[in-house]
Amino acid sequence: MTHLRHALTASAAATVLLATLAGCGGGGPSSSGGKVSGGKVTLGVVTDLSGVYASLSGPGSVEAVKMAVDDYRRKYGDKAVAKDIEVLSADHQNKPETASTKARELYERKGADALFDVPTSSAALAVQTVAGQAKKLYFNVGAATPELTGKACNPYTYAWAYDAYMLAHGTGATVTAEGGRTWYLLYPDYAFGEAMSAGFEAAVKGAGGTVVRKDPTPFPNDNFSTFLLKASSMKPKPQVLGVLQAGGDLVNVVKQYDQFKLKDKGIGLAIGLISDTDIQAIGADKLAGAQFTSAWWWNMDAKAKAWSKGFTERTGKVPSFDHAGNYSAATQYLEAIQRAGTDDPAAVRKELDGMEFEDVFARHATVRAADHRVTHDAYLARVKKPGGDPADTTELVSTIPAAQAFAPADPACKL
Repeated sequence: MTHLRHALTASAAATVLLATLAGCGGGGPSSSGGKVSGGKVTLGVVTDLSGVYASLSGPGSVEAVKMAVDDYRRKYGDKAVAKDIEVLSADHQNKPETASTKARELYERKGADALFDVPTSSAALAVQTVAGQAKKLYFNVGAATPELTGKACNPYTYAWAYDAYMLAHGTGATVTAEGGRTWYLLYPDYAFGEAMSAGFEAAVKGAGGTVVRKDPTPFPNDNFSTFLLKASSMKPKPQVLGVLQAGGDLVNVVKQYDQFKLKDKGIGLAIGLISDTDIQAIGADKLAGAQFTSAWWWNMDAKAKAWSKGFTERTGKVPSFDHAGNYSAATQYLEAIQRAGTDDPAAVRKELDGMEFEDVFARHATVRAADHRVTHDAYLARVKKPGGDPADTTELVSTIPAAQAFAPADPACKL
């Protein structure tokens, strides 16, 4: 972690220098007169305010975007290109049709210049379609489907935080290589779950393992007993239960895994996506030793810890990777406006595409111009045994460099 902090400091300084040089050149605010459409910049956060992903994203994502706005104002003051900034939110209820309607309303009726977050892959893909039609920017943080940067990609959508490939190839390959050769996969029955299932199966097979069975589960769902009770009777019996749910569904399935004592029956637990908020809801005692792949956690280094302190003071909660990812996306969007001297989507895209950066969330990050996937370091992590600070639940196992953490650009993406 010391090496990571030193690398972060050097790289962050280089990023600040590059941004300063860009602001002094032809692309800076002084050359364009600070042209902002409608006289203000409006950021819309489309998220799950009340359902299974409300802790992972939800109100915390809205506050994270507001924090980015506050920090931008403090940094630039009277020199800010975006002097008037508004943050709006909408609850998509994890329904693609609702997400589409909310996105259209924000873009067309409320003048949103960019949308953020959108957990639930089916909802994320729906918003992506609307963004392409509206020709306005969309920064997805909360969804993991690789289709966002694959066949469904468009020039206005950026995939910021993570995807199913990153999660599956970090955890699936590692757990298999460590001896978990036979797997039973449970995945939610929608786009995210399908992508996770495919990714985990490929990773397990690539590492020499076998998926004995995989079952889709209703989404959302609070009763997984039908699936868990049959796990120990399968032939061959799986050594690993791969739980690919997220948010509230993940909490439910892991609690029931513990209730049915599957660990005592020789079936280990591997998790596709989990955050500190989930670990606290489940209980670190039930998860101690479980490995998972993460894009970020609140106290992974000094910079993350410092930002998390501000978030907690503001919200009373420990931030998730999704919250930090939304802060990052909103920050880099506003910085791009500052360099471009305008919020015109085409000009902002020119500032973003190919950009290398580091911030509170992302380490060794690049906005890949070919498909708008943000690549960055990822982390193989482990749940700590309970003790000390109850919020300190995660420890680093190894860093996965950005070039390995994400798949190469999908040729199906034509921007």
